Amino acid sequence: MAPTKRYALMDELRGVINKHSRENESDTPDYLLAEYVIDCLVAYERTVTLRDKWHGRERPTAASYHVEAESGS
Repeated sequence: MAPTKRYALMDELRGVINKHSRENESDTPDYLLAEYVIDCLVAYERTVTLRDKWHGRERPTAASYHVEAESGS
């Protein structure tokens, strides 16, 4: 994940975690919880890629999809 996108996602996650006071349950700062969630997503994405390689298939890249939400249409 590009650093700029990672920081933007982290900032949004921090806001959601804080809004719902989820940091209070574990007495862990919201930025650490946000970092943890991002790390989990990265680990999952890597695992899916490795699984697909093991099955002999190649995952399409995000660039090969037309995503309407990103294009604004």
